[in-house]
This record gives sequence, structure tokens and C-alpha cells, in this order.
Amino acid sequence: MYPCEGNPQGEIGGVIFGKRGSFSTRLGFILVSAGCAIGLGNVWRFPYITGQYGGASFVLIYLVFLAILGLPIMVAEFAVGRASVRSAAMSFDVLEPKGTKWHLYKYGAIAGNLLLMMFYTTVSGWMFYYIYKMATGVFDGLDAEAVGGVFSGLLADPVTMAGCMILVVLLCGGVCYLGVEAGVERITKWMMVALMLLMIVLAVNSILLPNSEIGLKYYLYPDFSKVTEYGVQEVVFAAMGQAFFTLSLGIGALAIFGSYIGKSKRLTGEAIWVIVLDTFVAIMAGLIIFPACFSYGVNPGSGPNLLFVTLPNVFNHMPLGHFWGAMFFLFMAFASMSTVIAVFENLICCFLELLRKDRKVIIRWGMLVIILLSMPCVLGFNVWSGFTPFGPGSNVLSLEDFIVSNNLLPLGSLVYLAFCTSRYGWGWNNFIKEADTGKGTAFPKWIRFYATWILPLIVLYIFAAGYYAMFFK
Repeated sequence: MYPCEGNPQGEIGGVIFGKRGSFSTRLGFILVSAGCAIGLGNVWRFPYITGQYGGASFVLIYLVFLAILGLPIMVAEFAVGRASVRSAAMSFDVLEPKGTKWHLYKYGAIAGNLLLMMFYTTVSGWMFYYIYKMATGVFDGLDAEAVGGVFSGLLADPVTMAGCMILVVLLCGGVCYLGVEAGVERITKWMMVALMLLMIVLAVNSILLPNSEIGLKYYLYPDFSKVTEYGVQEVVFAAMGQAFFTLSLGIGALAIFGSYIGKSKRLTGEAIWVIVLDTFVAIMAGLIIFPACFSYGVNPGSGPNLLFVTLPNVFNHMPLGHFWGAMFFLFMAFASMSTVIAVFENLICCFLELLRKDRKVIIRWGMLVIILLSMPCVLGFNVWSGFTPFGPGSNVLSLEDFIVSNNLLPLGSLVYLAFCTSRYGWGWNNFIKEADTGKGTAFPKWIRFYATWILPLIVLYIFAAGYYAMFFK
């Protein structure tokens, strides 16, 4: 019995594939795909850079780049997945012209998914730790320095961090163990609905706090002077980078879900829905964070400090702070777990197609392998803290994130773009035929020149600028 159950598939190179899983509803596909795109970056990075670079003026620039940068690449990934009905491990094998080597990218895609899991599981484990700390009142009466000490104490404790990471792997692996429809679709769907409702409740609570209007103005008021203050080029690059990386494009993490859907809907409309949900979560996160921070006179900060130091200080001052803090980190756990489940499912199908073993055997071994591969990230904050690949302040997580975010995502996106537009790959005509199969919004054919020549240059610019910012700035 092969992995996935559902529609029969044919064969490749004389090897007959079994049946695959499928989503039972269009809503399930959209929510699971959105869950893959929605992650921790939506919550701490997007709100901070939005406030830093001009509020609503930055949001407008960001939305433009989502449309012209993120959307075409997402449609390309979905199209490759749906046309091949395979994961990244075999999709290029099915669609590539004979004698070409596009299929070699499977190793880059698999490496990208594995590396993402190697640090994302650890960071996701921090959410469960903070749910417990918030709910049990550990932060009561602590000053800002002591609150920061809780986070520092977690990072210095490899046993606790490893335990939280293992919990995440077991929970997410268990969801995948139940199957595509009964596990990944059903549980992620409910988790995403709960995430949306939690965000709305938390945002309303923050907006109703005293003096919240100061935070709302900081976050949403179009301040174009900040665009000129930081420089148009820097602001545009920040918007471009956020639009690109927020969607997890380029490693086949979205293509796998394209392989699970039918042909009733055109792919552009489905991709738009995923982007809308991803953007909704990012904007709502800002509505939660900034009014609360400014209401209690706490600096919003940035990066991990925003989540694990600044916000616990905010909840400390807030009526029912235990409850609101626990709810916030529960929503964070949902956001991070939706990504882990999606990437895990992609890896499962990759190895099922390569190894042709039973799905549940692959998952059981996969959970063990991911736990072992995640340990360097855990140890990088304590036992191996002397390893600083990019200088003081960097660690194993920094290296793993750099390889994925600054290398495999942009280069992988170039592969998908070239494959779908080049006559040496799958080709524009095949791509358009697949993307526009079904009902709904058609992919604009007039952007062929842009998608073939200009968009790859933008992605290359992001790739080069990432290196410049890392090593020369």
C-alpha cells in the first residue's frame, strides 16, 4: 500500500504508484495552504517593520509586492503540484522534457524542508513553554529585567527546550499520522479557524485598552516621512523581502497541496485567498501588539524580544493578563504548528515517493529523524553557544535560517519560475493551461514577459541583497 489514498496515479519509469490523499473541500485546501504560509514571521517581524517604515504607507508597498512577486510564484508552485500530482520529489520527473535535469532540484527542495523543520520545531516549542508560564502566573510581579531572564533561562536549559521541541514533533507528526483528510486537513482547518477567532478577540481587547489610539496611529497612520527618512530603496527592499519570505515559496511546501486538489478551480483565485489570509494574520498581529504596547508604555521592540520579553511585560500590566497572555501564545502555537504540519506532510510525501514505503512507517521514522536533526538548534543556545557562524550573537539557528531564507527559498523560486516559463522546462503554454483549468480568476497572460524576465531579476536582487546585508553592511 502506498502512502496516500484517493485518486489513482499511473506510473513513472515502470513503477506503479499507489493512491494519493486529497482534500475533501476547497476550504480545507485554502486553509492548509494558508497555514503553511502563516508563521512566526507574520507575528513579530511584519508588525515591527510596518511601524518602523511608515505604517500604512509600508503596508501599501508590501501589498503591491505580494501581488507582483508572491502571487505568480505561488501559482507556479500550485500548477507544478497539481499537474504532476506529486510532491517536489517527483513533480519535475513527471513534467520535465526528456533528457533535462530539472528533477535534480528535488534535493534542494527536500533539504529546504528539512532545514526549516530543524529550527522551526524548536521555536514552536517555545510557544508551549510560554503558554504554561503565562497560565500559571510565573510572570506575576516580575520587572522587565526578570521577564527577560525567564527567556534567557529557557535558552540556557537544553533539557526543557528539547522536551518542548519533542512535544511539537510528536503533536504535528500525530496529525500527519491520521492521514491527509482526517488529520492534516481536518485538524489544520479547525486550528486555523481557532487562530482567526483568537486574533479577532485579542485585537478587539487591545484596541479597547486605554490610550490604544497612540499604538494604532504608530501602526496604521501613513507616515511617508519615514519612507524618506530610511530611504526609498531600504523601505522597498524591506517590503519586497517580507512579501517574498512570508509565503514560504521555492521549496515545494505549497506545491504538495496543489497535488491534493482537483481541477474544478483555477489556481490564481486559490492563491489569492491564501495570500489574503496570510496578510490578514499579519495585519491583525499588529492590531494586537501595538495598541497594547503603547497603552502600557512598553517599547514594542523587535524580533524574539517582542514575543518573549516585551509582550509578557504588557500582559503583566493588563487586567486578566494571565488569560490574555495564555491566549496569545496559544494563537502563536497554532500559527507555528500549522507550518510544521504542512512542511512535515510535504516531507512525508517526498520520502513516500522516493522510498515507496508505508506512510505510517515513514512518519514514525520521520519523527525520530526530525527530533535528532533539531537537536543542534536546541544545543546552539547553550552547550554549543561558542559556535557563532556569523559573529557574536549568531548561533546554529542563524545558520540554518540563513541557508533556507537567503538561499533555498529565492533560488528555489527561480527554479519554479524558469521551469514554468522556459521552453527548456515545462513551458509557458503547459503552465497556463494548468493554472487556468477550472472556474474562477484566470492568470493574466499579458504578464508573460514580466514573469519570464523581470520577476527572476527581482528574485536575484533579493538573493544578492540578502548576502550584502549579511556580510557587508
